[in-house]
Amino acid sequence: MKKYSFTTTIHKEGKWYVVQCVELGVASQGKTVAEAKKNIKEAVELYLEDVPAGEIPRKPSIVGTLEVAHV
Repeated sequence: MKKYSFTTTIHKEGKWYVVQCVELGVASQGKTVAEAKKNIKEAVELYLEDVPAGEIPRKPSIVGTLEVAHV
C-alpha cells in the first residue's frame, strides 16, 4: 500500500470549518478543526477508492503568501 501526502487548507465559514485538499479538489467540513481534519481524510480515502493506484490525479499547487496594503 502506497502512502500519499496532500496539501490541505482550513478556513472558518460561519459555524463550520471548511477544509480542502488542494491537489485533488476534494472538500469537507466540521464543527471543529479536529472534526474537519478527520472528515477530509475520510473524504480523500473515499475519493481514492475509485482511482487506480498509478493514476492518482495531482493538480500542481504552489503555496505562498500575498502582501497587500489596505487603505
